[in-house]
Amino acid sequence: MSSTDGATDRYLAKRDAILAAAAEAINEASAKGMTFADVARRVGLNTTSVTYYFKRKEDLAAAAFDHTLEWLQTTLDRALAEPTPQARVARFLSIHFERQRRIVAGDERPVAVLADLRAMEDPFKGRLLQSWREVFRKTRTLWGNPADRAHKDLNGARAHVLLENSFWMTVWIDRYEPDQYARVEARLMDVFAHGLAAPDRHWTPHPLALPMGDEAGQDAFLRAATRLINELGYRGASVQRIAAELNVTKGSFYHHLDAKDDLVTACYRRSFDTITAAQQAADRVGGSHWQRLSSALAILVDAQFADVAPLLRTTALSGLPLSVRQAMVDRSNRIARRFAGTISDGIAEGSIRAVDPPVAAQAVMALQNAAFDMRKWAGTMPREQAVKLYASTVMTGLFDDCVLG
Repeated sequence: MSSTDGATDRYLAKRDAILAAAAEAINEASAKGMTFADVARRVGLNTTSVTYYFKRKEDLAAAAFDHTLEWLQTTLDRALAEPTPQARVARFLSIHFERQRRIVAGDERPVAVLADLRAMEDPFKGRLLQSWREVFRKTRTLWGNPADRAHKDLNGARAHVLLENSFWMTVWIDRYEPDQYARVEARLMDVFAHGLAAPDRHWTPHPLALPMGDEAGQDAFLRAATRLINELGYRGASVQRIAAELNVTKGSFYHHLDAKDDLVTACYRRSFDTITAAQQAADRVGGSHWQRLSSALAILVDAQFADVAPLLRTTALSGLPLSVRQAMVDRSNRIARRFAGTISDGIAEGSIRAVDPPVAAQAVMALQNAAFDMRKWAGTMPREQAVKLYASTVMTGLFDDCVLG
């Protein structure tokens, strides 16, 4: 190896270390919250040394996101080498779990989560979002070429739920020891392969209503803030933009809340209260536990598609202080346990398949959480059909074409 090659190798190794450190900083503090000083500290350099590789913080954040998107493309290429849709999805999931095992063992470092893509500014934003769309389209091909528009729509829902679960898995997998990852992977794949419905059960949710709150006060403020944070990320949704959305002054913002962290916390509480209200309403209506789960999920997905009372995406978590973030994750876990309880009772009565309830509940959490991003997709068909197709990905599985019947 020539000295030039050695210098190049050292340069690339240091660049990769900076990118890995940037990914960790983004995951903890968001792209806009990341600083050169923090990244430099993580790799044992001074700030000037980091700027030798990346002139601006935006360059570094974009490169970290590029790295994640390239990793996803490579993962999909490996999955697409499998012969059937089910084998491809299983391979895709397996690669994600294997990577998580390596991260826990210290053999690999995390890549940047894509929560803040929309908070990036142009020219980076347009290019990164285009790369994300390419990842989504390639994920959709795991199910092969669609026979018609209906199958294309269904495959779009499947792709989105699969991607969202692969991201969400990193949030809850730490409840398991690494030697249990293979078992958890198998249980999650079982949900994807066969869904939750017992053989004689069909999608017939009861109509429910969610409390909407007041139209002019704090609830309206929180709904507007939730929409903007979902679209632009925690850092991208400035107080100025939120106030402008409601045509009020920044002073009005501080009339409702003391600080922006308080705003995100309040948005999460409103969202969690909405999910709990849906679960409670489904229990009041009664019926089998399959029926209760279906009804709660249907109204929550419908609320996401309607964009009237959206639920705050978990993408905002990376902008919160660690103590507040943990409190929000704890509340999410309690809601997931309630879903797990419904699933467990459904298994006992025979209306839900014998699945792993905690794992299945996390798949349900990922589904209802991610639905906000599919509003445009849902707008191309009757709402009831959109809710049914999207929910089918977990309720009857990622390979059930009968949902189109």
